[in-house]
Amino acid sequence: MADGHFGHISEADERQMLDAIQKWIEKKVAPVAMKLEHDNEWPADLVEDMAELGLFGAIIHPDYGGLGLSATTYSKIVTMISQEWMSLTGIFNSHLMMATVVQRFGTDYQKDYWLPKFATGEMRGGLGLTEPDAGTDLQGIRTVARRHGDNYIVNGTKTWISNAIEGHCVALLVKTDPDAQPRHKGMSMLIVPKIDPETKVPLKGIKNGKKLEKLGYKGIDSGEFIFEDYEVDAKKSLVGGEEGKGFIMATGGLEIGRVNIAARSVGIAKRALAESVKYAQLRKTMGKPICEHQAIQLKLGEMAAKTRAAELLTQDAAAAFDRGERIDMEAGMAKFFASETAVEVAFEAMRIHGGYGYSKEYVIERLYRDAPLMCIGEGTNEMQRIIIAKQLVARNPV
Repeated sequence: MADGHFGHISEADERQMLDAIQKWIEKKVAPVAMKLEHDNEWPADLVEDMAELGLFGAIIHPDYGGLGLSATTYSKIVTMISQEWMSLTGIFNSHLMMATVVQRFGTDYQKDYWLPKFATGEMRGGLGLTEPDAGTDLQGIRTVARRHGDNYIVNGTKTWISNAIEGHCVALLVKTDPDAQPRHKGMSMLIVPKIDPETKVPLKGIKNGKKLEKLGYKGIDSGEFIFEDYEVDAKKSLVGGEEGKGFIMATGGLEIGRVNIAARSVGIAKRALAESVKYAQLRKTMGKPICEHQAIQLKLGEMAAKTRAAELLTQDAAAAFDRGERIDMEAGMAKFFASETAVEVAFEAMRIHGGYGYSKEYVIERLYRDAPLMCIGEGTNEMQRIIIAKQLVARNPV
């Protein structure tokens, strides 16, 4: 497990865990999700619940206080929660991408220092990759960390960082050698706290910019980080203790992130489909339920088939991850297909619901707003197609 591959729990234990989370969703999440979403309010009480449920340590090894779940079990949890309120899954997924970087690539000292704090949610965070002029092209980042004795001094700006405002730290992709060629060889990963992990006192040189307003994905904060001569201890922060490995670490963290995005997309699609099947039986036109009209049947049939296909692709990618295989193609296929399916199924659900689907009183409009982010986050779907094609050729040489 120390190498980052996840463990398996028994079917009985998995069922018990999923039942507990489902009860929490029904009791705690469902009654407040709509209001918190529309008010764009940080769900503080639900975050505490998630910490108690162990979700911030879901895929962290038990040696460090985590649950040590397989990606397969983890993706099922993500799908379940996304069916009720997708935003919640981003709060712990972004955090676990940061934790995955430390678990897979960190020194023993870094694992012992950071992972127990991550597992409890005492120190929550995310992955700091995107900049105002660098998104999918990570090699275009400009944030620089220069060695100064036993420390690094960081200058630069990151944007669109999940958990930036309410979180406590970030796995930060930086340039330690801005002149390196190829560019990725000059990139490193630092674990950068906003507060002192021991005293919880805010640190100097790091501040948050504005909280970014979004179409959907409310509740979770997306914000900016601004670094001005921020100083951080190299032994604790330089992941792996070696410069020049940051690009590999960032893409490694994105693998589980793409499985998560696919699982979230499945959750959105499943909820949109379920609401549509229910509504189509209750709504009547021309003297019969609309589910008896062929036009609606054609929509429901396609929605159901694509949702199931997306779920199976997600399970396939998670299983490959659990086997320790390279999964850029599998994760890319799952992320691409499931996210496009989420957009399509949410839109068709809105059309089936008619005017009610456009109303904020129904969950459909939220699903419709949340789905497009899945096509953009953790690497655009345009990039996923390219990754799939390149891997397809590489794995099938003539």
